[in-house]
Formats: sequence, C-alpha cells, structure tokens
Amino acid sequence: METSQSPHPTDDVIEVTGLHRRYGPAGATGFDAVRGIDLTVRRGELFALLGTNGAGKTSAMELIEGLAAPTAGRIRVLGHDPHRERAAVRPRIGIMLQEGGFPGDLTVAETGRTWAGLTSGARPVEEALELVGLADRRAVRVKQLSGGERRRLDLAMALLGRPEVLFLDEPSTGLDPEARAATWRLVRELRAQGTTVLLTTHYLEEAQELADRLAIMHRGRIVTTGTVAEVIAGRPARISFELPERDKEFAALALPALPAAEVTAEGRRISVRTRDLQGDLTTILGWAARHGLALGGLDARSASLEEAFLAIAAEATEDPTPTTPAPRKRLLSLIGSAR
Repeated sequence: METSQSPHPTDDVIEVTGLHRRYGPAGATGFDAVRGIDLTVRRGELFALLGTNGAGKTSAMELIEGLAAPTAGRIRVLGHDPHRERAAVRPRIGIMLQEGGFPGDLTVAETGRTWAGLTSGARPVEEALELVGLADRRAVRVKQLSGGERRRLDLAMALLGRPEVLFLDEPSTGLDPEARAATWRLVRELRAQGTTVLLTTHYLEEAQELADRLAIMHRGRIVTTGTVAEVIAGRPARISFELPERDKEFAALALPALPAAEVTAEGRRISVRTRDLQGDLTTILGWAARHGLALGGLDARSASLEEAFLAIAAEATEDPTPTTPAPRKRLLSLIGSAR
C-alpha cells in the first residue's frame, strides 16, 4: 500500500509514465484520448504541452492535476499520486481550468473570499486580484466581467494558495494583447520565484516566449519533446529579397551557389529556404555588394515554433501507427525527414 508521507525532494516535480485515459468501454465503441505518454517536469521549470485540437492535452492535464483517475499508468506530483493522495497534493498546487465556472451573482471580491476559505494558507484576496490587474473590479459581479477578465479571475484564484506547482490550461484565451503580455510577465515572475508551471496553450508564440521545454501531442501521444531550440532545430530558415529591374548588364549575372538551400523565384522576388542562415545570407550580401546591387525588401529569419509545429503535426498524421520512442531520437527522425 502506498503511503502519503512526504517523499524526499527530487528535481522532477511531475513524473508521468505510461499514462492512458480511455472514455467508454474497451473495443470499437470506446475512445483512447491519452495513449501511453511519458513526461517529466523539473522543479522551477515552465513546461508547455501543445497539440492539435483533440490531441489529448486537456485529458492529460486533468489526470496530472488529479481530477480524474487514469485508465493505466503512473503519475507523481510532488512525489504523490495526485488522485489517490489528493489531500497531500491539493494544498500545494494551483489549477486554472479552461473555465472556472464561478457563480455569476457573486462579486469578484466575494468570489475571492469564498475561494480563500477553501484554500490552505491563502494569500490576501486583494493581493491576488492585484497580481492579475482586477483590484479595481472587486465590486463587479462575475457575470458582468468580460471573457478576458474572467480568465484573469480564474488565474487569481489559482494563485491564492501560493502554489508550488501551477497548472495553466489555456491561460490567455480571450485576453487582449495588453492583458496577455501582463499575464506573461506574471508567469515569468512566478517561475523566477521557483514555481513549477505546466501550461497548455494554442498560442505557439506563448509557448515560444515562456517555455523552458515543451512537448507536442498528436492523437493521444507525445511525438516530440525538448527545448524550443531543439524542436525547431533543423527546420529551414528563410531569406527573401527583390532583385533590381533587369537590364542587359544584370541579365548576364547569376545568383551565387547556395548548396544548403532551396531557391525559388517569382519574377524579381527571390525566396531562399536554408539550413545555413548566416552562411547563405553572407554569400548573398557579398554577391550583391560585388555587383553593386540593391536588394529590395530583404528579410532573413530563423524558423519559428509555428513552422516546426505544423511540420511535425503533418508528419505525425502521415504515420498510421505512431509510437513514443526516446524523445530526442523521435525529434531527429521528424525534422530529418525534411532534409
């Protein structure tokens, strides 16, 4: 029988092994939302869980939060089973669900006081509201808040207990750009103070800005995990520019050789996809300087997480029987296929 005594601290605050969640009975009438995922989240880390719609992110989060029991697999949060040892885990975590579902007739302050009464060691309600920029809305009823303000209230309630581990499920959905930037600043501050954060988001820019590491789910499995840099490694960078109006002298010129690149032209507009951004950009600029050419609209940029995400999701979709191999090996196989 498992004990609920506090374990010795480790660097891994969240440990998930062989996690499955099935809805409905076994067989063709059932549905496997989570299919044997493994992941670890280290102390003080912000880990982003990404995926296409229906990939299983929310189902996986609910299991890790302890809100449901897994069909199979092992979960430890702060060394405890979050579902079976709920009393040991709940006071030390904060959860921001996709929708908080607070009573609409309560004011923001009343909601905070009610939630604080259910929270061990709660911080002052005014402090939590100040953190998310809702202090001046304390007397407003929940049903009168905008969608973005309700999301900020959800976050404030998740922070009431000064959690060691914070679960954020789509935290910036419905926020305007200013509120989203403020939420990012707050999350960074919490991480800097030692809070461990597990985040799901549809905003890939959010994951790229905040995450120390991330995993991409597809059809209930994790197909890639690593740092943002590792996930986008090997994806081609882009260089584009416009050549000057052609004349007899220019017509005799040829673009320089770019062995690591794929070059396409539409009229005078040249697009280069390359795995050697610095080298090929240097070659192009040197060629233009030697021939006295002014390159119009020159743009050079590295691959983005969005490009890598779309490519990886497409690759996973083509695989009818995906597996969950060692993360780095799987990553290399995915990004290597585009070479």
